Amino acid sequence: MAQTTSDEPLAREAAAAEQDAPSALTRLLGRVRRVRRVVWLSLLVAASAVLAQWVVMTPPLYFDPYYVWLAARDWPHIPLTQWPFDEVPHQVTRIGLVLPARLAQEVLGDGQAAYFTVAALGGAAFFVGTYLVVRSLFGDAAGLVSAAVMLVHPFFTMTNPFGHEITWSTGVMLPDMPGAGLFTIGMAGLVVASRRTGRAQTRMLLAAGVLLGTSFLVREFLAFLFLAIPAYLALLRIPWRRGVTVGAPMLAILLLNFVHNQLVWGSPLAGLMSAAEHGGQSRDYVTRSLAARSFLRAMHEWSPLGLVFTAALALTVAGWALTRDRRLALVLVWFFTLAVPLTLFSGVLDPNDISLRAWLQRYWFAVLPALLAGGSGSLILMFRMLPSGLVARLRLRTVAAVLAVALGAAYAVAAVRAVPELPRDKAWSELRGYLGDHRDITLICADRRLAQTLTFYTRDVWGRPVWRGEIRDFPHYLPVPRNATEGPMLYTRWRGMESQIGGGWRPDPAQGWTLMWRSSDGVLQLWNPPAKS
Repeated sequence: MAQTTSDEPLAREAAAAEQDAPSALTRLLGRVRRVRRVVWLSLLVAASAVLAQWVVMTPPLYFDPYYVWLAARDWPHIPLTQWPFDEVPHQVTRIGLVLPARLAQEVLGDGQAAYFTVAALGGAAFFVGTYLVVRSLFGDAAGLVSAAVMLVHPFFTMTNPFGHEITWSTGVMLPDMPGAGLFTIGMAGLVVASRRTGRAQTRMLLAAGVLLGTSFLVREFLAFLFLAIPAYLALLRIPWRRGVTVGAPMLAILLLNFVHNQLVWGSPLAGLMSAAEHGGQSRDYVTRSLAARSFLRAMHEWSPLGLVFTAALALTVAGWALTRDRRLALVLVWFFTLAVPLTLFSGVLDPNDISLRAWLQRYWFAVLPALLAGGSGSLILMFRMLPSGLVARLRLRTVAAVLAVALGAAYAVAAVRAVPELPRDKAWSELRGYLGDHRDITLICADRRLAQTLTFYTRDVWGRPVWRGEIRDFPHYLPVPRNATEGPMLYTRWRGMESQIGGGWRPDPAQGWTLMWRSSDGVLQLWNPPAKS
């Protein structure tokens, strides 16, 4: 009995300790509740962006993305006067893309996994930026809907030239999406800063300046949008003196860029000079009239769903005319600050000296989030102008909700149906497996586009070699050279906007070519050349 009595205080203390100390699960839930909703929704959009890229799974592409990848591998030794860098000096001097790619290669190897990661980060920045800027202006619902509209739009799903592509965007390591994403997140920061005061506003303005400045390191023509920073601040009613707070980190980033360029290329203006010298006679037919319609051409010539963005622009203009809302004015200033120089330098000034190909959709990525913000915001503001009695009597809120769901469903169906096929990188992955099992093949010939993508599939996703033979390439626009028929030929019938090999050449069994391998989807073929007589 005495033993029991002596144990009772200990038992009571232990029970009290259990009641007082929160469980690990309770503490975790407490931390989750303290995280702001915008963070969770941003993570949701980012995860959706990565999932969308995995679904599309465009293989690592050739020319510009490939040369940037090589520049990242060779950094800081990137000779701008030697092939292949002399072909695209304006691409390989964009250190906002080259340095993250180099970091990914150091961490994940120089294979497909690192390439996918860099492209995914750029895509996530773009789609999260769309959500954040629309949210900051018109709320969570508008932000999420805008991000969803962008995610499934054909401009961001039809990106595979081995299928049917409209433009290179999701899953492609180019500067357009990450540059636009960083700028858009920076603009969201300015909007949020307009609602804060004191140190909280200062921190947000500094963060916005960092993001805006970094966007220039990725896509230099975004500097046109910096010209309107005083207008952005005025429309957001941020004191003009606070522009120094935004500009200070931007200036610091520019100076760091100059220092880097001096150390790597011997000139602080290497990047700017490469961008300024880029251009000349376009391979496309260009007139001043066509150049003046660049935005409309980019939106409408490749997909009927480009109407989403031109309709959003029209709604924004109408909404601003009716409401005079400063947020819609901000969107219009944002759009026209980029649209005017893009249009001028796409051939309006000189059709024979094209600096910016504004008839391509990806040149407009930096204003698409603004247009969706303006379009959705105009609808919200104009609905709020209706008399409350009329809204209640006709149950217009219910009608609007049903109409929004119906339009969203119709858009989603149209966006999915607009994509005739998603070949992903299935054929290339099968070729990787085939080469790993046939290491007796010592030579593969291919046009330069196929050859550059092939380099990723002679290695596993981490960059470890699975096949060590020679890849012999040739320009696709020239007749197939004789030395390209000395080994198996990798061939595809191009289905997108790319021209066929050698003006339409293809391996002909009647001339002795024999098929040795074919991908299950028919995208890639490997042919043995005719036997030498």
